[in-house]
Amino acid sequence: MGSGIAQVSAHAGFKTILYEVNETVLANAKTSIEKNLNALVEKGKISQSEKEKTFVRIQFTSAVQNCIADIFIEAIIEKPEAKTALFDQLEELNRREVIFASNTSSLSITALAGKMKNPERVIGMHFFNPAPLMKLVEVVNTGLTRPDIIQTICGLVQKMGKTPVVCKDSPGFIVNRVARPFYIESLRLVEGGLTSIEKIDMLLESAGFKMGPFKLMDLIGNDVNYAVSCSVYDQLGHPDRLKPSNIQKEKVDKGELGRKTGRGYYGYS
Repeated sequence: MGSGIAQVSAHAGFKTILYEVNETVLANAKTSIEKNLNALVEKGKISQSEKEKTFVRIQFTSAVQNCIADIFIEAIIEKPEAKTALFDQLEELNRREVIFASNTSSLSITALAGKMKNPERVIGMHFFNPAPLMKLVEVVNTGLTRPDIIQTICGLVQKMGKTPVVCKDSPGFIVNRVARPFYIESLRLVEGGLTSIEKIDMLLESAGFKMGPFKLMDLIGNDVNYAVSCSVYDQLGHPDRLKPSNIQKEKVDKGELGRKTGRGYYGYS
């Protein structure tokens, strides 16, 4: 997600810093962005010149000291303590007016803001995977967020060629709250031996969905999808209808996370 958001930002004309502490992950992100841009050139969607200008706008760094900007969008692991620790580092390095946006899928933006010195400058900016293709961005208002910052982020989203939808901070926001039954009921059908993974995907795709739930979970990452299910389940008081599936937990425990690991509900090469 981080590399996808960086690509979107740079393509929109913004000078962009892509920060990642792991040098291997950083190198992979650079390769991925270049590959994506080359594919767009081959399809005639952007020119070679646009590709080169986009790529040169991105600074790849593993040094947090290089992270000086007006707006930060974090897309790291779905653990609140990790996100607030990163924001704390960035807050010390940057001027007071900086905006901190989180791409979290389901964690409370209000709780993250509560850990900051200036909670009114914290907002949710939830992109969908893959970020370069998906048009929607949920702009999550904590109730503490200043109105002018909401407007600034909505304007930024539009400049990136995306569609902003402002929503209040609540478990799963809008899309992930609505999507839980799509995944969980599909998993329950398989758990009950009523049908197969392949058949569910085939039927739902034939009904008009671009991807079946299992293909989509593999694309998102089973670790991310399972974490969102657990978060929404916990925050809503453990309703039976939203209980996370043991099938997905087993996938996560085995490291079968989907496309990014080469195996999930399907195999990838």
